[in-house]
Amino acid sequence: MMSFNKVDLSFQSCTSTYDDSNVVIFSSPMDATTSFRPGTRFAGNAIRVDSIGVEWYSPYRDMDLKDYKTSDIGDLDLPIGDVEGALSVINTTVKQILKDNKKPMMIGGEHLVTYPVIQAMVEKYPDLHIIHLDAHTDLRDEFFGRKLSHATVLRRCHDLLGDGKIYQFGIRSGDKSEFTWAASGHTFLRKFDFEGLEEAVNKIKDMPVYITIDLDVLDPSVFPGTGTPEPGGMQYKDLLNAFSAFEKLKNIVGADLVELSPMIDASGASTAVAAKSLREMVLLLHK
Repeated sequence: MMSFNKVDLSFQSCTSTYDDSNVVIFSSPMDATTSFRPGTRFAGNAIRVDSIGVEWYSPYRDMDLKDYKTSDIGDLDLPIGDVEGALSVINTTVKQILKDNKKPMMIGGEHLVTYPVIQAMVEKYPDLHIIHLDAHTDLRDEFFGRKLSHATVLRRCHDLLGDGKIYQFGIRSGDKSEFTWAASGHTFLRKFDFEGLEEAVNKIKDMPVYITIDLDVLDPSVFPGTGTPEPGGMQYKDLLNAFSAFEKLKNIVGADLVELSPMIDASGASTAVAAKSLREMVLLLHK
């Protein structure tokens, strides 16, 4: 059995012990398959440092982090350069969190880190559904000859879940074949915006749902600190409206925020966006 110790640097007031917590924050510092600008491995601790500037109370949720038991077990110790080895560590960690009847809240890392989480999730929740907010389709079957890539992650998740269980929003970049593949009934893919999100939430609100948010779904004017920025994205209020829609979900079983590269945005604005988004997602997991 794995054991998790309290870390010296944690996100905001999320300082409960692992045993006492209901939600467990951890970060997966991996950017091994990043195809443009690297740096996502540094996101977790950048968010922890900057969380001192984010209030514990959310006026959007009318909830306060101090009222809930959340632990932060820090960065996972991933073998640098070993993709399969790193994914295995993430998978083993999430299996333990689920075995202990807690909810995982992961900070990426590149988007590939979502795949081992879903592998663990589907073992416990065979009828798992995914809500995916992103600028990119992430539906390639291979990318640069690799089956495991940040550009193939949702395709690999589909391998596990099958048709009709992945809902994608904000998508505005990808190979034509990915859009064609999605449109053939494999996923629900909404281009450019979040229209239809509330309808999707109502459809799957009783199902176990995992939410994966690639923060490059936001416009680069809002969130420049990412490896593959795509103009034409969402404003932050759009993401806040998405969080409000997620409140209708009755069984959010886990979530992640990925693809912050903090050093790309020297202003710190992107890290602030990520930290505030993490607060909202943690509270949704507790709600």
